[in-house]
Amino acid sequence: MVPKGLYFEDFSPGKHFKTLKRTITETDLVNFTTLCGFFESLFMDQTYVEAETSFGRRIAPGALSLAFAEGLSILSGILHHTGLAFLGLEMEIKKPVFIGDTIGVEIEVVDLRETQKPDRGIVTFYHRVTNQKGEVVMEYRVKRMIRRQDR
Repeated sequence: MVPKGLYFEDFSPGKHFKTLKRTITETDLVNFTTLCGFFESLFMDQTYVEAETSFGRRIAPGALSLAFAEGLSILSGILHHTGLAFLGLEMEIKKPVFIGDTIGVEIEVVDLRETQKPDRGIVTFYHRVTNQKGEVVMEYRVKRMIRRQDR
């Protein structure tokens, strides 16, 4: 039996969760940029990055970092069979993520809102994505529709 995630009633403002961590690999970058059409020199061309940027090495697209952060959030289990919908997000990228960086996500519940339907509510989460050095590379607020417990 697959364990259930947390219900709307299980969340409260200030509650924190931490995810597992994930290293971004060369294969991840190639697969993501190819699949999504991110054919940008910043992601694909080491010579360009060395000559034209201050990074010195290729970076992962912010969309890849977000996708992996969301995957880690789902793997945390808090949404299994209770998450009903992704309703939107506001995101800020703080630092680049490079091949070889390991990211993890710290999740904080910031708001709960009842809906007109008694079987669901809306939870707003604040996600802080950090690298292996503990540096914040991305922050975002995400709203999710979450199942309520049967009454």
